[in-house]
Amino acid sequence: MRSVVHERFGVDPESVLATGQRDVPVPGKGEVLVRVAAASVDRGTWHVMAGLPYPVRLAGFGLRRPRYANPGRSLAGTVVAVGAGVSDFRLGDPVFGTGASALAEYAVARAGRLARMPAGLDPVQAAAVPVSGLTALQAVRDHARIQAGERVLVLGASGGVGVFAVQLAKAAGATVTAVCSGAKAGAVLALGADRVLDYAVDEIGEDGRYDVILDIAGNRPLRMLRRALAPDGRLVLVGGETDGRLLGGTDRQLRAQLANLVTRQRLGTFLASENAADLAELAKLLEAGTLTAPVSHVLPLERAAEAVRVLLDGRAVGKVVVAVR
Repeated sequence: MRSVVHERFGVDPESVLATGQRDVPVPGKGEVLVRVAAASVDRGTWHVMAGLPYPVRLAGFGLRRPRYANPGRSLAGTVVAVGAGVSDFRLGDPVFGTGASALAEYAVARAGRLARMPAGLDPVQAAAVPVSGLTALQAVRDHARIQAGERVLVLGASGGVGVFAVQLAKAAGATVTAVCSGAKAGAVLALGADRVLDYAVDEIGEDGRYDVILDIAGNRPLRMLRRALAPDGRLVLVGGETDGRLLGGTDRQLRAQLANLVTRQRLGTFLASENAADLAELAKLLEAGTLTAPVSHVLPLERAAEAVRVLLDGRAVGKVVVAVR
């Protein structure tokens, strides 16, 4: 089968991602084989590709060289084989979720990390959802616990997680201020944001403090975020992006945890859980029209490295998807 091949860690996708041939994987117990129609890339794709920060390698993605054939995870496609112990899916079922080495014609996925593809969505849209949609859902619902009438600030609102977080916060009844580049303001307003700030021009907090801040951009100092947060507000650090090879921004998350000891503000972070129940919840929201899956770039499998480059260069509004079939 055709597959993206990733044989060594590196920061430049053009130098470490290639297209080649490899054997079709075989599903094991509790797994299914998916014929991939589309797969999406996200910031995590780059981290796994680069092997940075170094804790990524310790998390099971390979110490000296990549453990998996390629760094893809989010996918949409059709079940073509079922492993032992799987009863939730049958051959021919259209599914979306996360799998191993998803930038390929076929990928193995755990049954507990898949759900049936939302009705009315094509595979490109469905593939845009899993990792980013799960992260946004769990940030808004479980960690920020956003309530109707609250003032919410979303930093990094035009990115893969941000476009879902804006919509979910609005669906919860919040008043949403979004932060992104001025060129992307119109697209973010179209997703339901009440107000958009240009990160290069506008200061956050000038219009008062926020009940909740979702920091998806991952690079503002904690002291700045805390000044914009209500005295008893909640800050959720969804990402941490710096150039540090050792911690890569996670030091800011650690400092946030320590600050909880001396402040009424609740400062937290989390790792998203890939699970079928939350995928099914996202599917319901997508089918109801409460949530949409914005896709700004669609590239073929042979241009997967370019897809990661589009993401790194900040050219996307929403998701970048690789169309496999």
